[in-house]
Amino acid sequence: MTETPSPHVIDADTLSGGLKPIRQVILSIGSNLGDREANLQGAVDALRDTPDVVVVEVSPVYETQPVGGPEESGPYLNIVLLADTTLAVDLLLERAHAVEEAFGRERSVPGAPRTLDIDLITYGQKTIESEELTIPHPRAHERAFVLAPWLDIERDAVLVGHGPVAELLAKVGTDGVTKLDVELQ
Repeated sequence: MTETPSPHVIDADTLSGGLKPIRQVILSIGSNLGDREANLQGAVDALRDTPDVVVVEVSPVYETQPVGGPEESGPYLNIVLLADTTLAVDLLLERAHAVEEAFGRERSVPGAPRTLDIDLITYGQKTIESEELTIPHPRAHERAFVLAPWLDIERDAVLVGHGPVAELLAKVGTDGVTKLDVELQ
């Protein structure tokens, strides 16, 4: 795994007394099966209940057309969540997968409809490339369903290696992405 230098923000590990960096993370969460809104709220609640994860902000809900899935796929509800964490990136990814599984996510056909999909978009200012994970998410810069809700909660957001989120969204446009009058808790 290749990582860029860690940020300078530090938190004390209560068990060892050692210091752990606090990283701001962006998670993109989507659902296009079952009770989509309840699935999103359940994911937010599960992540909020995760030790060493502090949910800072949850975007408004967007309805979006599926990208790259089977033709019969229904529209997604999408949100972006901003959180602070001291979890190592692999543990945060494990937690995201566990939450997906708890909501019945099946990993079968790529792009298939899903009850819940949680993507780790950023992990602090780090860049990571491994077999399991690429950070920042390799397609986030071209996905309006990530960029639009992210911009709602962080107007000056910058996607490492790609630039300001506002400029990226202007480039890809917002066709097929509709902001709903729905706010999750």
